[in-house]
Amino acid sequence: MLVTGATSGIGLLTVLELGRAGYQVVGTARSGEKAEGLLARARREGVEVRVVLCDATDPLSCEAAVAETAKLTDGGPWALVNNAGGPLPGPVEEIGDEAVRRHLELNLIAPVRLARMVIPAMRACGSGRIVNISSGSGRVNFPFVGWYSAGKHALESISDTLRMELRGFGIEVCLVEPGRFASSIWGRAQEEFSPGPATVYPAAAGLIRRYTEQGIRLRQPFPVARAVRRCLEARRPWARYPVGWDAWVGIYAEEHLPRVLTDYLKCMAIGACPVPPGSRGVLRFVTGGEKK
Repeated sequence: MLVTGATSGIGLLTVLELGRAGYQVVGTARSGEKAEGLLARARREGVEVRVVLCDATDPLSCEAAVAETAKLTDGGPWALVNNAGGPLPGPVEEIGDEAVRRHLELNLIAPVRLARMVIPAMRACGSGRIVNISSGSGRVNFPFVGWYSAGKHALESISDTLRMELRGFGIEVCLVEPGRFASSIWGRAQEEFSPGPATVYPAAAGLIRRYTEQGIRLRQPFPVARAVRRCLEARRPWARYPVGWDAWVGIYAEEHLPRVLTDYLKCMAIGACPVPPGSRGVLRFVTGGEKK
């Protein structure tokens, strides 16, 4: 099986988890240096993992990686775990088109591209599995991570469509939706957000800095790796695997509580959005409208 973004965080723990379970695992790395780091970690863990170089945003690199994986797996991977991704923090108003295009290329177009490349071999075998690593943010929106949520929302939508289209060929598609776990994504979020001097959202920088600092102390994403394994081992996998209490609670609240209440609670929780003038507490906010 092929796991993208395998050199750190969720991807790294996933290839180790699957390798320990006896799967033939191929992980992707963006550079030779990162590939060596992955192989060294696998050796320390006593796990057999093979590595191919792949830049998920480069179609030619993806083609080469899939072709090399086909050679290593005698025809192509039975499973694809699309884990590679990245953040794009900041107010929607202040993020330009080019940054958005790069973000969606990595978080939406790249996983779909890789899926298209491996589906023919899976169909020829009569079975296969595609696991897309989404996020609780794929169903729950927060201020200042709008484009990240948009990319994950879109990934969830296309995964639902693929699941219906491919089931007749024996190919299952499922989503894993982690809550907040330790990941290099937090450091990249801090690096990628640079508010201008004229920003009208000064709280955004402080919020993202707090997220980065908290991210260092979060628990390691072992439960996410185990959820990927459950998805691969299940005879009939779930469509979605939320992981972490915050993911479960957030998704339940988003789907069952009035939108006006969830908006209020999220803005109050992060302390970075103004509350509409004249509101006096949650009860007045709840009565101000209905979920739409």
